[in-house]
Amino acid sequence: MLSILFLCVANSARSQMAHGLAARRFGAESVQSAGSEPSSVNPLAIEAMAELGIDLSAHRSKSVQSIAPESVSLVITLCAEEVCPVFLGQAERWHWPLPDPAGASGSQEAQLQSFRDVRDEIARRLEAAEF
Repeated sequence: MLSILFLCVANSARSQMAHGLAARRFGAESVQSAGSEPSSVNPLAIEAMAELGIDLSAHRSKSVQSIAPESVSLVITLCAEEVCPVFLGQAERWHWPLPDPAGASGSQEAQLQSFRDVRDEIARRLEAAEF
C-alpha cells in the first residue's frame, strides 16, 4: 500500500499543502508530512487550501524524527533553496524542489498568490505522478 511522507524544513507550508492535496486523493491514512525544524502551519497555507475546500486548520507541524520509518513507502522532499531533511527509512525517494512561499514578500494578496502558485504546482505534480 502506498504511504507518502512529504518533507520540508518547517512543515508549515509546502509539505502541509502537499499533505492536504494527497490526503484528498489517496485517503488521509496514506499520507504524512513532517519537517526537520517544525514550527506551525502557516495561516496563508491554510487559506490557500481552504479555497479548494481542504481544511488544514487542525494540522500541526511535526518533526521528521516522529515518523516511524516502516510506515513510509515514498518520501517526497519539497525543499528548493534550503537543505532538505533526511529520512532514514528504506522508502523510495523523490525530490520536487519548490520555492518556500513563506519567504514571499509584498502585499498580503501577493504573498497569498505565492502559496496558491506552489499549491497548484504540487497538485499538478500529484496528478502527473505515476504512483
